[in-house]
Amino acid sequence: MAATAGSSQVDRLGFTSGQVVQEFGWGDDVDDSLRQDIEGLVGSELVDEDFDDVTDGVIVWWREDDGDLTDMLVDVQTALDDGANIWLFTLKPGRDGHVPHSDIEEAASTAGLHAMSTLSIAEDWSATKLAHRGRGR
Repeated sequence: MAATAGSSQVDRLGFTSGQVVQEFGWGDDVDDSLRQDIEGLVGSELVDEDFDDVTDGVIVWWREDDGDLTDMLVDVQTALDDGANIWLFTLKPGRDGHVPHSDIEEAASTAGLHAMSTLSIAEDWSATKLAHRGRGR
């Protein structure tokens, strides 16, 4: 039950038609409706973790016990085009597998990213936009 708030929430992710969006961390608990809304927006299926060409954006489904978030955030940046959108989807507070925002900020910082805005993207999932840190800081 994803974007019952409609595609306006999905629109906030900043993806556009024709973009290639890579998905990491897929599991049985992901919000399939949200995935379909993103695919509808870009006009193609999400590509998986094994895709080895340049991508326009990334979504990462992440749970507390998935391993090292910093390593994942470093890995997802390897095939990104300049200015690509990076979104980290985490379970909302009170859900099994929730990741505290402080952990997200720490992992992002270590990976050379900055945690920007966070929004409620689906019934069980929040989305945090990650951006590259400015050079020379």
